Amino acid sequence: MELAEFERANERAREMQASVPRAVAARYDRRLGRVVISLSSKVDVMFSPRDAEGLEKATPSELEGIEISPSGFGIHFPRLDADLYLPALLEGFLGSRKWMAARLGATGGRSRSVAKRKAAKKNGRLGGRPKKKVRAA
Repeated sequence: MELAEFERANERAREMQASVPRAVAARYDRRLGRVVISLSSKVDVMFSPRDAEGLEKATPSELEGIEISPSGFGIHFPRLDADLYLPALLEGFLGSRKWMAARLGATGGRSRSVAKRKAAKKNGRLGGRPKKKVRAA
């Protein structure tokens, strides 16, 4: 890495430190069943571990002992070897794009709208989902 690139990266980090709240404390609240993060802006943020990638199936004891990165932008769960990036979490992203898309798709698949029920009923009368067409080689 060139010195100029290194300096630009440091400048971006300083700007981010000045403009984005950092984690100053983090804990798992067993009573609420939520991860609670206290920010440098004096705001507390909490979320259900079931809604975060890598924490979905964690037990309460696995969620204790949360570590904060030196920058304050990373949250680490050592017993799970799972990490969350605070700026993304503050934007509502509790996992990677792929993981979030899969969760969104699963939610859509559970939809019980009138239109979906009608389409399923119609497909059932027609013999179910159409078979895939296989092309001869």
